[in-house]
Amino acid sequence: MTTGFILYLWHMENQSAPLYLFPVTLGDTPLSKVLPAYNQSILPTIKHFIVENVRTARRFLKQADPAVNIDELTFYVLNKHTSRAELSDFLQPAKAGFPMGVLSEAGCPAIADPGADVVALAQQNNLRVIPLVGPSSIVLALMASGFNGQNFAFLGYLPIAAAERIKTIKTLEQRIYAEHQTQLFIETPYRNNSLVEDLLKTCKLSTRLCVAADITLDSEWIKTQTIAEWRKQQKPDLAKRPCLFALYK
Repeated sequence: MTTGFILYLWHMENQSAPLYLFPVTLGDTPLSKVLPAYNQSILPTIKHFIVENVRTARRFLKQADPAVNIDELTFYVLNKHTSRAELSDFLQPAKAGFPMGVLSEAGCPAIADPGADVVALAQQNNLRVIPLVGPSSIVLALMASGFNGQNFAFLGYLPIAAAERIKTIKTLEQRIYAEHQTQLFIETPYRNNSLVEDLLKTCKLSTRLCVAADITLDSEWIKTQTIAEWRKQQKPDLAKRPCLFALYK
């Protein structure tokens, strides 16, 4: 018997079943490059998925297992409009003994992702939560930056308003010198270039900036330099490219 089928039998013998957190690719990358085969062995045993977008979830599942019958699957949409009452209903299959899966739009579920809400609820209901191995742009960028990997913070998106964003950048820079803490953050792709401009005009010349674009893709580009070095060269065009930014001393 396959590993996946054995797991399925085990789950059915228990009253409740696990909630699996399935990482997905960060872009148009072959699954074999970034995801363990073990993940794919579990997917066929799951018929209930909590997803951010049904269309992209279907595409990922079909890529992972071309033989999957999408029509046999049930999808529960989790986004910023999902109520807590709906979240509770989403977990009913797991409570009844059917393993469930959570899929993000990119990378790891529950990391800078609404999946965290359903995971929190699963923990409160004493369901077993199983995180699976896969790509995280935050971790991969930190690994490649050369910055402090023992003390770091991920801030998500910086403020959109110019004055508030400049103020936030100054605060983050103070932390790297006072607390020796790497600061990581992201931006909507079409605002990447303007964010870089704000960083270059606001930070000290000695502060180091890492730009990690298109992580795990063929077009991956990761570069760490001081602000002074960034200012001396032509800036890369980062528009429409998913990027992660990091600051350190």
